[in-house]
Amino acid sequence: MKNLVLIGPPGSGKGTQSNILVEKKGYAHVSTGDLLRAEVSKGTELGQRIKSVMDLGELVSDDLVVELLKANIDLSSKQYIFDGFPRNVKQAEVLDQEILNGTAYVAVLLDVDIEKLINRIVNRRVSSDGKHIYNLVSNPPRKTGTCDVTGTHLIQREDDKEEVVRNRMDVYLREVGPMIEFYKNKNLLVTIDAEKEIDGVTEQIMNCIN
Repeated sequence: MKNLVLIGPPGSGKGTQSNILVEKKGYAHVSTGDLLRAEVSKGTELGQRIKSVMDLGELVSDDLVVELLKANIDLSSKQYIFDGFPRNVKQAEVLDQEILNGTAYVAVLLDVDIEKLINRIVNRRVSSDGKHIYNLVSNPPRKTGTCDVTGTHLIQREDDKEEVVRNRMDVYLREVGPMIEFYKNKNLLVTIDAEKEIDGVTEQIMNCIN
């Protein structure tokens, strides 16, 4: 089973698919977003700087992300899903050379319509621990504003608000083209239709990793 690099704009389903693959295939899920938010939640000086960047929809520095990844993975014992990293060619090169370093992997691009995606993200709500995700339109909680699992109040993250989302999409589109070419040139890229039902997307990914 190959390590998996998931590429796609924010809200394209990377987190959902990662959770499915962790359960079904035993992957370890590395979400740089979760790692960064964990640092923010600690309230450290570093976390405060990260928060100021994330709230604007900008990208945290490559050096910081690499440091976080190296501290949290062990390729000798697990297969990983990389979700949210890389986001540009420099990061792709670092992941390829410094982290994966010859380990078998595939890069999967989740292809979606950007405007539909913006609408999906703006309607996203999460539990206070960040582990349970809902959508007010397509996957609402049974009780308005309350997590079905934990019973706690659902929140809209600052980086899910429309102005921030649109800025994030602009950043993504600017950076992703060269990164896609990087993986194409290495014959590692597979593009799948991420607008299908969740099970259909999962099936496409499964065909890439075995």
